Amino acid sequence: MVVIDGFKNFNVELVFKSGRLAAERENVIAPIRNVHHAAVKGSVRIRPLTRQGLRLRARSDRARVIELIPDQIETRHSIMQIATQGGFVVSDPGRDILKLLVIERHRATGNAGFGLVKGLGLATGALASTVAHDSHNVIAAGVEDSDIFLAISEIKKLQGGLVVVNKGKVLAELALPVAGLMSDKPLDFVVNKLKGIDRAVKQLGVKIEHPFGILSFLALPVIPELKLTDRGLVDVKQFKFVDLFV
Repeated sequence: MVVIDGFKNFNVELVFKSGRLAAERENVIAPIRNVHHAAVKGSVRIRPLTRQGLRLRARSDRARVIELIPDQIETRHSIMQIATQGGFVVSDPGRDILKLLVIERHRATGNAGFGLVKGLGLATGALASTVAHDSHNVIAAGVEDSDIFLAISEIKKLQGGLVVVNKGKVLAELALPVAGLMSDKPLDFVVNKLKGIDRAVKQLGVKIEHPFGILSFLALPVIPELKLTDRGLVDVKQFKFVDLFV
């Protein structure tokens, strides 16, 4: 008997992997092999990026915005007036609207999707992560392009992880070098790092619970209504790509 997400008496009889029986009634049948670290590390491959490359020219003063719904991973597809400066889109922290980017990080294709998100509560600084369901590309949100750029650069340096930056400084980070998703450090180390990340995001004005968890689902284009991928915005209800500007 196992417990899964609080549900008891859930009996797992058979487990298959790659079409073959791997376990039966809690007995492991398949041989267990160790995976060399080299096979699962070095997965963050980003085409060289510049701060200028994060600028997005405004083609309209109205745009689609991914609006968070409190305590939900679903989002609203909203159309809002946006802030611009010198003809480029900028974050509007006063209205809680931030620039959002998803950058392909597996094959260094250079694909980058630009969007806007409302509801993170970030008053300053930037967040970046390689935990971004399901493709797990780099996802970043922030107020200033310089901080977004620093956060993405730190992600590349760590070869995956969670990063919090502000005013040109890294405030907190957790390296996840195993496929950009897992730590190779002891549990206590990871827990302490996560506590530091929680403190740092709160210093930047974030009040929602688990902001990195929320951030990770903004790249999942199968949950309504509007999500962002490295190829652009997806209207999940219509299952099609849509332009940021309207």
